[in-house]
Amino acid sequence: MTVLFVILAVVLIALAGYFTGRQRAELVAASSKLHSQPGYHGAFIALWTAIAGFALILFWVIFEPWLARMLLVSWLPTGQQELTAGQANLAVANIVNQLTGGIPAAGLTPGELAAAERYERFRSAARWLLVVVAVAVCLAAAWLGLRRLSSSFRARNKVEFIVRLAMIVASAIAILTTFGIVFSLLFEALRFFARVPVFDFLFGLRWSPQTAIRADQVGSSGAFGAIPLIVGTLLITAIAMLVAVPIGLFSAVYMSEYAGRRMRSFVKPVLEILAGIPTVVYGFFAALVMAPTFRSLGESMGIPVSSESALAAGVVMGIMIIPFISSLSDDVMNAVPQTLRDGAYALGANRSETVKQVILPAALPGIVGAVLLAVSRAIGETMIVVMAAGLAANLTANPLEAVTTVTVQIATLLVGDQEFESAKTLSAFALGLLLFAVTLALNFFALRIVQKYREKYD
Repeated sequence: MTVLFVILAVVLIALAGYFTGRQRAELVAASSKLHSQPGYHGAFIALWTAIAGFALILFWVIFEPWLARMLLVSWLPTGQQELTAGQANLAVANIVNQLTGGIPAAGLTPGELAAAERYERFRSAARWLLVVVAVAVCLAAAWLGLRRLSSSFRARNKVEFIVRLAMIVASAIAILTTFGIVFSLLFEALRFFARVPVFDFLFGLRWSPQTAIRADQVGSSGAFGAIPLIVGTLLITAIAMLVAVPIGLFSAVYMSEYAGRRMRSFVKPVLEILAGIPTVVYGFFAALVMAPTFRSLGESMGIPVSSESALAAGVVMGIMIIPFISSLSDDVMNAVPQTLRDGAYALGANRSETVKQVILPAALPGIVGAVLLAVSRAIGETMIVVMAAGLAANLTANPLEAVTTVTVQIATLLVGDQEFESAKTLSAFALGLLLFAVTLALNFFALRIVQKYREKYD
């Protein structure tokens, strides 16, 4: 709560600095010519103030908890200070949890209670100190910015430099985050492949990751063949695409070529409401409505249908992806130049012939890109599969049976307390690396197609 209050104070001081700096610049402009517009002077003071305030908040958030825990260890009774690092950290965590979590302090010794009271007083004083120092630093930064205000001050250059630097930092963070994700997956996956051969993982026909954790424990040695997971993922994705592509494409054609302005303004938002529904809601719909419906239909026709099936998960996933394909395809078809339509009509083609022979061929690269992006979305879905298709790693192409996917197994393997030295847990990172490579290839291929399309009609 204190940090949010300080952030609000920094924002308010920065806004006050903006309006004050702009007003002062306007007064200076009345007597001499300014290098930059008054708004740039105000923006410079606001940015200068905000940078100083947020830098202090970042420094406090990083180092204050570390200093408080270090002091808490020094305040513990003499016997506990000599504990090992792990034992001391456990004692500190117990005290902190009881203070922050509202847990009764009955389990603390008198010495620990005294240390906890000193710790709480220190944290309270640190919070007030942060407020005072942050306000003082922001006011000092605003004052220094106002002192630099003059007719020759290049405020516009300074503001543009700060904004450009902020964009560079944001881009660097995005790039470094991507590299961090790749390297973390790759590092843990290599540890897994040191235990399980790559060939066995990529081409094995049995998935049973249960392993014995200790040497004296009775348990399975594990089977880590990813083929059942890959087949299940492709099966559900194919069913989803069979549902989503025709409905999404036909709705896009209707909205782009046939619907009037009033109908389009109604149909498009209603269709895109599907994109705003949480996936867990789709999972409930699949488990409570679609799966029982398919099972009842199968029983009426004498066909055995599992209570958890790839068909139920795939159909509901396709419904979820419809607005994705529809919206992208609609945008692509609207981007086709009107001159192509006019030329087709001038040659005597009617509307349906124009759509089939002109619009769809011209928009085909963009539509293919939309479908490939939708495939990536389907491959990465988890909740619907968990609730409607189950967790059984069955190697089957029958959509009426229970299957599982790569993402579901990743979520299952990393739930709860895990031993990160076991092949079972490390297999989740190998699956994640496999999924990352597949979706990256699909996204790259789709973006290349869309890029070629845009170059053709821009």
